[in-house]
Amino acid sequence: MTAPAPPGPATRPAPVGPPPARRSRVAGAFTLAAALLVAITAVHLTQGTSSVGALDLLRLLTGGDDEAARVLVASRLPRLLTGLAVGVALGFAGAALQSTTRNPLASPDTLAVNAGAHLAIVSTAAFGIALPALPSGGLAFCGGLAAASLVMLLSAGGQAATTRLILAGSATAMALASVTMLILLLFEQSTIGLFAWGNGSLVQGDLVAFTQLAPVIGVAALLLVALGHRLDLLALGDDTATVLGLNVRRTRLTVVLLAVLLSAAAVTMAGPIGFVGLGAPVIVRLLGKWVPEVHRHRVLMPLAGIVGVVIVLGSDVLLRAVLGGQAGVDVPTGVVTTLFGAVLLIWLARRHRDAGPTRQAPGGHAAVRSRGFVATVIAVCAVVFTAALVLGMLFGDTWVLLGDVVNWLQGRTGPAYTFVLDARWPRVTAALLAGAALALAGTTVQAVCRNPLAEPGILGITGGAGIGAVSLLTFAPMAGVLALSGAAGLGAVAAFALVYGLARRRGLNSDRLVLIGFAVWQGGTAIITFIVVSSDPWNTGKALTWLSGSTYGRTAPQVLPVLIALLIALPVVAAVRRELDLLALDDDTPRVLGVRLERARLIALGLAALLTATAVSAVGVIGFVGLVAPHAARALVGGRHTRVLPVAVLLGATLVSLADTLGRSVIAPAQVPAGLVTALIGTPYFVWLLWRSRAAAAAR
Repeated sequence: MTAPAPPGPATRPAPVGPPPARRSRVAGAFTLAAALLVAITAVHLTQGTSSVGALDLLRLLTGGDDEAARVLVASRLPRLLTGLAVGVALGFAGAALQSTTRNPLASPDTLAVNAGAHLAIVSTAAFGIALPALPSGGLAFCGGLAAASLVMLLSAGGQAATTRLILAGSATAMALASVTMLILLLFEQSTIGLFAWGNGSLVQGDLVAFTQLAPVIGVAALLLVALGHRLDLLALGDDTATVLGLNVRRTRLTVVLLAVLLSAAAVTMAGPIGFVGLGAPVIVRLLGKWVPEVHRHRVLMPLAGIVGVVIVLGSDVLLRAVLGGQAGVDVPTGVVTTLFGAVLLIWLARRHRDAGPTRQAPGGHAAVRSRGFVATVIAVCAVVFTAALVLGMLFGDTWVLLGDVVNWLQGRTGPAYTFVLDARWPRVTAALLAGAALALAGTTVQAVCRNPLAEPGILGITGGAGIGAVSLLTFAPMAGVLALSGAAGLGAVAAFALVYGLARRRGLNSDRLVLIGFAVWQGGTAIITFIVVSSDPWNTGKALTWLSGSTYGRTAPQVLPVLIALLIALPVVAAVRRELDLLALDDDTPRVLGVRLERARLIALGLAALLTATAVSAVGVIGFVGLVAPHAARALVGGRHTRVLPVAVLLGATLVSLADTLGRSVIAPAQVPAGLVTALIGTPYFVWLLWRSRAAAAAR
């Protein structure tokens, strides 16, 4: 187990005292940021859906027409002030979280604060409870605090490596987002419009939320500035700070509470606007080369707040300038900020190398098993697989008996049961084949990346396939099955090529691959949201169902591409099982034994992309299967891929099939998408896995 990499710019200790010669540079930085903010604000006020322009607003200074005044007060000023408050809140929150965790990629997004706050607000809306801004903000605070606490606990108190924090945060955010999406699907009428808001929208009808929450943001920001000196000491290290008289635990707890409060206030006002909390502090710290004083927290946090406003309002200005005023209503501002943050995260991943506790062979903790035991495990998995197939055919909105299935196979059932079973068997087959494909893809990805926490979704492949499929569903809804599979495959291959190409700098690095894949995944999600809300903002059910992973309405031709991909990939992966064993060890051993490393990696990851693309085209986006199935297989039969591959494929197929059956049965005739069930099942396992590796790291 390698030691964590030295802290990046986010953890650099601040200079002890500001030399007078540098004060002018600090003032210059603030002046430049303020000037940029004023310019963006002026442009922002002139944009909108009405014909009121800059000249009309200028006439208000001399008593202009009432129409311009009404537009300014009712629409543009609330939107501007909301962007101002949200930018300040997220800029301060991101700077505080990065400093207290000493992690340059910590933010309200990567710590799942936004996801927890979002779930709390959507839950109240689903049950028709309308709360004022302050009580709603309180609920958001509780949800965000619970999520952040879990993530920081799993990542060793927030002081672990960057990759570990990203994985813990993404898993927690995925689980919370799954619950949120389930609520949006089950309570579609009472939560209409919240899909777009869930990606961060500045649309406001009045100033009520701003007037109630702006004082909270202001007080929390001032308290963080007052704690700036303590954060300067904390940046020197826990031991040094303790020697200097700082209560480290109390300081860290106070800062985290204030950061979560700011994030919750921002989510309450405008929804979860992505990556502002990550980007603003990073941009400010990049000025450290010319203005070293930005590393002092009493300079850093106010400047990060201003930059946060520039990012939020600048994204809003760019969105409406390119797509028109109506786009500012239909398309969430958070889509633009997330795309910006994804690019920034890719740049950071290529710039910093992380060798944290996730850099280990995926079979490092696997037990040694005898051949008889392995044969027994495979036989049991096959029996469970068969049982899942049978249960899938029996259960659903209409329950049938095993005898009915036998009669249906013989063509002797009546019209009612024939209709039910004719519609059910493609769904069961799709779930089994997609689960097997995702498990096989996850096994190869973990071996190639030597990262036990990697899976196709976290490497951006799923996001790329989702973009291709949702684009075709939106712009060519009458397209056939082959076209849908082709679009998903093209998106997956493009995303795979992008991630692989960007991660190959100075050799393929496991942590860099995961971080860049996470960025591409987030960017892909933002693009999917943009496609949905810009084309049909009031019909989000189709996209939600697809993004949740559902077998609803599947037909035999839609299942065929997954079967073909498995028939191609299974023999190839089985033939290179020895190479996978060697790739999972290190880079040197395969080369010494004559393995062409880059070609083997490319083939394995290419097959993973093919399998994931066809699975997504058949059942939508299903997460965690490619993570859980390989891990469970290695725990059962050891780390050799000769044994892992068949067990992982059977477990993956069984998991998705049971999740689909459960989703079709528990609230029939309504249905829970299989992807949401697998996320809710897979998250506890992932949490346990992180906790186990955390305990192992502490023991060493």
